[in-house]
Amino acid sequence: MRPDPSPAHAGAVSVVVIGHDDAAHVADAVRSALGQGPAVREVVAVDDCSTDGSAELLERLAAAEPRLRVVWLPVNSGGCGTPRNTGLDAAVAPYVMFLDSDDVLPPGAVDALLAAARETDAQVTGGLCVRRELPSGREVPWEPALYASPAVLARPADRPRLVRDTLSVNKLYATDFLRAHGIRFPDGRFPYEDMVFTARVWSAAPRVALVPDRVYVWHVRRAARRLSISLDRAGVDNWRARTHACRTAHAILLDAGEKGLARAVRAKFLDHDLRMYVRELPLRDEAYRRAWWAHTRDHLAEYDAADRSGDPASPGTLLARVLLASPGPRDLPRLRDLAARPARLCPPYARTADGTPCWSAELPEVTLETLPERPVRLLPLAVDAELRARTRLLRLRLHELYGAVGRAGPVDAEVEWRHRDRAGLVLRRTVPLRPAADGAWTAVTPVPLERLATLAAGAWDLRLRLRFRDGASRTVSAHALAGPGLLRPRAVPSARHGLILTRPYATHGGALALRLTAGAQGAGRILAGRLRRWLP
Repeated sequence: MRPDPSPAHAGAVSVVVIGHDDAAHVADAVRSALGQGPAVREVVAVDDCSTDGSAELLERLAAAEPRLRVVWLPVNSGGCGTPRNTGLDAAVAPYVMFLDSDDVLPPGAVDALLAAARETDAQVTGGLCVRRELPSGREVPWEPALYASPAVLARPADRPRLVRDTLSVNKLYATDFLRAHGIRFPDGRFPYEDMVFTARVWSAAPRVALVPDRVYVWHVRRAARRLSISLDRAGVDNWRARTHACRTAHAILLDAGEKGLARAVRAKFLDHDLRMYVRELPLRDEAYRRAWWAHTRDHLAEYDAADRSGDPASPGTLLARVLLASPGPRDLPRLRDLAARPARLCPPYARTADGTPCWSAELPEVTLETLPERPVRLLPLAVDAELRARTRLLRLRLHELYGAVGRAGPVDAEVEWRHRDRAGLVLRRTVPLRPAADGAWTAVTPVPLERLATLAAGAWDLRLRLRFRDGASRTVSAHALAGPGLLRPRAVPSARHGLILTRPYATHGGALALRLTAGAQGAGRILAGRLRRWLP
């Protein structure tokens, strides 16, 4: 949808920018909002009692920019909800949107949202948010399927997937709509307040417009001294806060009579939230795991039969079934692989006494009878990957899955090395899959270390596109084997670079990846860094 530059759009939007002790970034956020052009009547910057000079910085900016108003909270609220509510109360334009101090609005964002809102008479208009990893600059779109093409919805229930986009910041709201329905953020310290606010928005059944334009850049700073709430997941309290927000969102929609959306909230919890935290369980200590496991079982016990009536072999539902059947933590590496994207169901492939596929011999009640019936493109196929840098060979092993893989007939695998931080930088090679004596399928292919190191240093992810006899295909990641001599750094001689330092490793989801540094100087820097960490 093309933005409408007409004068009728001038002064239509208030942008509420919130921040606390973020002097390093808040000016960039404010400037990105002011830079949207005449459609922005005002930027309301709410400083949540900062002590790092943010307030003074905003004051200087406001002295030179009449569209910038600054509101100071006398006491820190402890969360994002109170400053956003304060900004919403102060907003005077017909439309309002929200911006965090460490993020930015890309050029044209407001015009794209406003044009769609005016053209469709939408009370809520959403656009594409991208997560930008810093300092690498790698961008990952947030819920891209929702924003693949323009759409107008008479009410949110017409597209239940809306509940998966829990962000409040990539949307333009009619100010009178929010005020007429009393829609506000939870005040005070309330992590994941966006989930609750968005549920309140959808419960009021607004007319919704969606645009494919990029309208928000979410900066992800994993090395920051103070992590954002969404990244600071090392403590179990973060998980408790997330489940509380999901439970609250579900209750809001259920009370509003939006049963379909309420059920979609729980489906999203299983497919997104649960899988994300399960992937990280092997990284946590035993105390965290036990507390997390007990709390998750209590939360899942609230789900009724309708919430679990979908495919019982889908990854999120299967994770929930294993958790509910197990009093304490178990099978963590296997659960991590199942929680990966794409999901992998690794061996053992057990059966009950009557031959029904099941999770394991210890949990025969968790049956998988529907799994072999799924189309091959939806199967949680497991491929083991063994990378030996010394021989420069990658060995792949595709496991059988209760006969479903054999029936599909594996033909070959397109091996893809994809650079983590440089979009479009990919090396591909197709290798045949050959049946092994034990019923698996195997392939061996050289690892192009010289070519990869020449293209770019850094992390390379391994992806496989498996092709089958009937033309079907399935993209998977590969489970990183960690036997003797594997997943350890090695210096490999190179005719071009002299030396390539290779480090195969398993990602949080258990997939094989490879980090490369070319040249003796680069390898020396990495080795020196390791020595500094080892020495007292």
